[in-house]
Amino acid sequence: MTLMDAFNAGLPFNSKNQQHSHFQIVMILKSFIAMLVGDQSLKTVGEMSDALVETPAFNLAARQLQRNPACAKLIRDRYIPANYDLDKLLTYPQDSLGYIYASAIKGSGFDPNLHIGMSAASDAKYVELRLSQTHDIWHVITGFDTSPIGEIGLQAVHLAQFPYPLATMLVANSLMSSTLLYPEGLPALLGAISQGWQTGETAGALFAQKWEEAWDKPLVQWQAELNIQPIRCH
Repeated sequence: MTLMDAFNAGLPFNSKNQQHSHFQIVMILKSFIAMLVGDQSLKTVGEMSDALVETPAFNLAARQLQRNPACAKLIRDRYIPANYDLDKLLTYPQDSLGYIYASAIKGSGFDPNLHIGMSAASDAKYVELRLSQTHDIWHVITGFDTSPIGEIGLQAVHLAQFPYPLATMLVANSLMSSTLLYPEGLPALLGAISQGWQTGETAGALFAQKWEEAWDKPLVQWQAELNIQPIRCH
């Protein structure tokens, strides 16, 4: 089976589908190569994500998530909570998920509400929307920081729980980049991937959580309930 065969699997053959598949492959490879040579911008990652969400691999990831009843309900309901009010979250107890998350976001300068008003026409697009919205919550919950190696460790958490296409591409890119450009960093990178995989494999279903409905819950309680031993070294 060729790459084009894989992209066209399950689609009726016509020139429009073929052109769309060609465009997806070009966009994915363009982003992959840009990241390989050092472009780690959110714009480039977003371009790759947008192209991947239309692939059979992303539909497969959504279907696997739906095997979990709580994940399936979240996807079916298209659950998107209200705006994150960081100032309000900073009034919560200092050991709470809300306070710790808001402190991290305030420090980074990121806008946590970029996704408000967006809608998802397909299950795959909802999965990507929700993952993007809660990405930094996953960082807080798992303990992986936002350094390049911490980001890859977090992607490995995803992969242990379901075959998230963006995570496969980011992990593959990091391994190729390190092998070709920074081989001395491979041991630490492989260690982060291993730790992330172990964390995701033993943890409860992170995608299923409505974090926003229990901002006041202590972070350590969240971690205990989800069977997560937070990472301390990344």
